[in-house]
Amino acid sequence: MLSMRVGLFTEIYRPVINGVVASVEALASGLQSRGHKVFCFAPRMPGTAQSEGGVHRIPSLPLPARTPYRLTLPLVSRRVNAVIRGLSVIHAHSPFVTGWMGMRCARRYGIPMVYTYHTQLEAYAHYVPFEINATRFAANRLTRTFANLADAVIAPTPAMAARLRELGVTVRIETVPTGIDIALFAAGRRRDDIRERIGVRTDDRMLFCVGRLAKEKNLKLLFEALARANDPSLKLVIAGDGPSRADLEQLARESGVFEQSRFLGFISRQDLPDLYASADAFVMASTTETQGIVLAEALAAGTSVIAADAPQNRDVLGSAGLLVPSTAQAFAQAFGRVGSVPEPARAAVARQAAKRFSIQEQIDRTLALYESLIRPARTA
Repeated sequence: MLSMRVGLFTEIYRPVINGVVASVEALASGLQSRGHKVFCFAPRMPGTAQSEGGVHRIPSLPLPARTPYRLTLPLVSRRVNAVIRGLSVIHAHSPFVTGWMGMRCARRYGIPMVYTYHTQLEAYAHYVPFEINATRFAANRLTRTFANLADAVIAPTPAMAARLRELGVTVRIETVPTGIDIALFAAGRRRDDIRERIGVRTDDRMLFCVGRLAKEKNLKLLFEALARANDPSLKLVIAGDGPSRADLEQLARESGVFEQSRFLGFISRQDLPDLYASADAFVMASTTETQGIVLAEALAAGTSVIAADAPQNRDVLGSAGLLVPSTAQAFAQAFGRVGSVPEPARAAVARQAAKRFSIQEQIDRTLALYESLIRPARTA
């Protein structure tokens, strides 16, 4: 396969760290490891260089809300435009301004375009100060319109591919899971010193959660379940930060489980594997993910998983985790069954299931898609 020049257009990038950024970085790294050149086009953020190491920053303005996202201004220099014109494929990672920039460039220069469906936008309607049903309708329409203008769409799970069809997407859809660094998370080790440092004793059972502290993640359900379980040996440890942190801390107090809760704040990716492996169970109440990268990470670490039963979570876990209804009672009952002694056989099943999410597998399938789109363009 000839070397490609791939342009990744994303609405969010470093220094912000979230699921989309992790996905874009994994894709970029994987493509580069195969000898392809990758150029990332993202909004300029305070303190970032205009262009650095293949990352080209597009002028942007702050949004009138507490969010790391920026309003991209679709303005590029002649030098950046020359880079875009030389791309083999354009890969958009959002249907907002930066994504539409990529779309227009693809059409103008005859470059094949792929769109990855990272986010169920309708699940974030509560952030927009308009009537919620109208906002959800508009979000679904935006997704459908943008996706149907692409040459192909990547959905990370079969459930999300089906969801796109329900929304009226008619173009080619390929299911390609977002890859993770399996070796990194498989290297995680259970460490009593880490547990002790965060206030989890030897005879405690540690429930671990990773994610942005925001309404759509449904973390409220975990506190309600912890209160209902009424077991002081259960400790809920949360890695991550976000706009709902203060509200969640207050909820933990009101529910009488603040002493059982640990808010760790932001944790670097390198420190996560040992935390996963030190937990007695990884728990996730969200039903709004398109894949749930943290589920794959937990599996790779060999951690027992309890997650809300949703089609996309089912796609990721299969039989390697416990899926329960999205109720406090169901989660509380599941918490009660968590053991404090690691089970080697169960951990082996989890690690085997995680192999489906290797970066190598993602890159193989993504490159095959790129090539299938570029070949007709070359012969046209």
